[in-house]
Amino acid sequence: MDDRILARLRCPVCAEPLVETTAGTARALRCPRRHSFDVARQGYVNLLAGRAPHTGDSAEMVAARADFLAAGHYAPVAAALAAAAARVADRVRAVGPPARFVPADVPPGDAGPYPLVVDAGAGTGWYLAAVLAALPDAVGLALDVAKPALRRAARAHPRAAAALADTWQRLPLADRSAAVLLNVFAPRNGAEFHRVLDPAGALLVVTPAGDHLAELVDALDLLRVDPAKADRVAGSLSGQFTEESATEHRARLELSRTEVATLVGMGPSAWHADPARLAERIGALPEPAPVTLAVRLTVHRPR
Repeated sequence: MDDRILARLRCPVCAEPLVETTAGTARALRCPRRHSFDVARQGYVNLLAGRAPHTGDSAEMVAARADFLAAGHYAPVAAALAAAAARVADRVRAVGPPARFVPADVPPGDAGPYPLVVDAGAGTGWYLAAVLAALPDAVGLALDVAKPALRRAARAHPRAAAALADTWQRLPLADRSAAVLLNVFAPRNGAEFHRVLDPAGALLVVTPAGDHLAELVDALDLLRVDPAKADRVAGSLSGQFTEESATEHRARLELSRTEVATLVGMGPSAWHADPARLAERIGALPEPAPVTLAVRLTVHRPR
């Protein structure tokens, strides 16, 4: 693991720093109190303190998401995130890297780049990779509870690492150790996000707008976007963050029926839809099917 990421990780049990150890072909991260966390052969590290309350997305959902994102359909979302992250990173660089982020055994002149970008609920790491591509001096950490997703996130970008972690619990990171925190279609833990963000940094939240995938919601009987979504997001973060900006990003997609099936399979409706009935309804769609991509990107500064 990149030392610039490892220096910011903390033991999920006691919050002590972690070091990487190797015994034969087995790799692990270990703290001074001998808590040890295995690095899977696929490259991600298990930083759960105990058993996760849920396993996250299934392998089938993760595969569908990987295929759909790789086709570039959500590129406007990635571009908006990358642009917003670049503005935040510029602000953090202007402040300068705090001394606490420099590993003790690294000479000050060789401390490596800052900042750290953390993606909480990262899935396959596709959005994190897009942001890192726009920030050549940054490193990234993907956090998720789904092992199938982390197997992909661990190799999403050369400057990224991946860790199994429940984002509803204490995050395995030092205080004020991240400059940019991504939260894309994922749950939000406002208190922990605030703790790990540098005061000059920001939380970037992507949520669906009211008409996101509207053409498919009625035709396929999919889950609807909560009309109060924006208010709920603001309310969940209001105690720790100030909303700096809010923008909507839209695109018209032209999807084949196969792509529609992949899109449905990667999201929450995959847990609820009857497969036979869904296939029948997808078969009745025009081809290509016009679909609205509509998301809201909010930038939040720590209070």
